Amino acid sequence: MIPEVKEIMDELKERMDNAIKYLVKEYNAFKTGKASPALVEDIKVEYYGATVPLKQIASISVPDPRMIVIQPYDKSATKAIERAIQTSPLGITPNVDGNIIRLIIPKPTEERRRELVKLASKKAEEVRISIRQARRDAIEAIRKLEKEDKLISEDESERYQKEIEKQVKNYLAKVEEIFKEKEKEILSV
Repeated sequence: MIPEVKEIMDELKERMDNAIKYLVKEYNAFKTGKASPALVEDIKVEYYGATVPLKQIASISVPDPRMIVIQPYDKSATKAIERAIQTSPLGITPNVDGNIIRLIIPKPTEERRRELVKLASKKAEEVRISIRQARRDAIEAIRKLEKEDKLISEDESERYQKEIEKQVKNYLAKVEEIFKEKEKEILSV
């Protein structure tokens, strides 16, 4: 495989990997009624004049499926964390017990679960589109190597295009698998 083709294939894989990581990160932030540190770890907290993510100033744990426990490293940050959670779009009132903050995650209504499934489907489709765009760019680059640059033959071009299609098919299957898993999680809460 010539360096130019390897570069195209590497870029394709990187773009598709990033698309999958994005989907997983987006899904982790969903409020499905199941407690997850991802729900709160990026909440911005005013701490000594700086705005920092919650995960940098507190430990976040999930002792059971419906509760998140936040323990600030510095006890003086408790009030700031409480305020940040109250003003966040989470919509959950924190229970403060000394320097420990507990968040009880409410069970979503049937209507809210259907909305979440639609949102999850929309996110999955965004990622599918991103993967297809990466495929289109890779195939165009391979065709350019064949037609304009004359670095590969027509047979090699077809072989590389088939390899691209195979990789894309695998990644699209991963997206579908991740979506189905999330859908099952949302509906089973």
